[in-house]
Amino acid sequence: MTEKIQSIRENVAKVMIGKEEVTKLLLTSMVAGGHVLLEDVPGTGKTVLAKTLAKSMGCKFDRVQFTPDLLPSDVTGLSYYNQEKSAFVFKEGPVFTNLLLADEINRATPRTQSSLLECMAEKQVTVDGVTRTLEEPFFVIATQNPVETLGCFPLPEAQMDRFLMKIYMGKLSETEERQMLDRFIVDEPLQKIESVVTKEELRELQAACKEVHVHGDLRDYIVRLVQATRKSDAGVSPRGTLALLRASQGYALVEGRDYVVPEDIKTVAPYVLCHRMISEVEEEAGRKAFVTQLLQSVELPTEDWKQR
Repeated sequence: MTEKIQSIRENVAKVMIGKEEVTKLLLTSMVAGGHVLLEDVPGTGKTVLAKTLAKSMGCKFDRVQFTPDLLPSDVTGLSYYNQEKSAFVFKEGPVFTNLLLADEINRATPRTQSSLLECMAEKQVTVDGVTRTLEEPFFVIATQNPVETLGCFPLPEAQMDRFLMKIYMGKLSETEERQMLDRFIVDEPLQKIESVVTKEELRELQAACKEVHVHGDLRDYIVRLVQATRKSDAGVSPRGTLALLRASQGYALVEGRDYVVPEDIKTVAPYVLCHRMISEVEEEAGRKAFVTQLLQSVELPTEDWKQR
């Protein structure tokens, strides 16, 4: 399993520069069976990173460019009357894929954003009273511009809660930016990379993630962390509790272990918890500081984490 994950990381590194930690978090979400929200200003490589990951896996890939005039049926599909068959026929939308890139998701209206709620939570789509199951694996990478960017609609809490992680791209250093120029000046690496894992191998990785051992004391620690966010009625949801568990297992697997250690939980906690606390702490910086304080204040158990 470790070799497969490493091959994906190496493939992504052929295109992306200085995004090792972001790539590791993306792979964590992928093996954990969760969805990712990538946020940063336009031009920081969000779409390129998503496309690179898609090409690294032998899965069906589709992309939706979210715009203010996009309709829910443009995402899920619709039934139309076929005159030759004298019957209504369902035309699948781009959501019927393995990896969906929802590009600039917050440029669409809340009505269109909500078209992803069912498929992200239940991996199915209901149109005209008929429910259709999506093929496994199903993974959504959504990119988002900062909410203060012109022409953006903030994602509702129900939508945010469906993302396992919210990740920021971050800035390139001076050296990394020069390396980017050297790499892209005469070449287009994204067009040359090929898949390094199959759809079946990805399913195996997701199954292996669920088998990663989480010591009982660490499960208690996860519960205490989440309980500490609920000083009011607007803390992290039970879905967030499960997300923190799965993300910790996924990060351990990406790190090459079959058991979780406390550092796994502390690493993924800000990316799993912060975006689920919109009503609790309004400012992004305040939410990060709040989670950091929780990680410092909630007692961390010491144990042999391999013990089952």
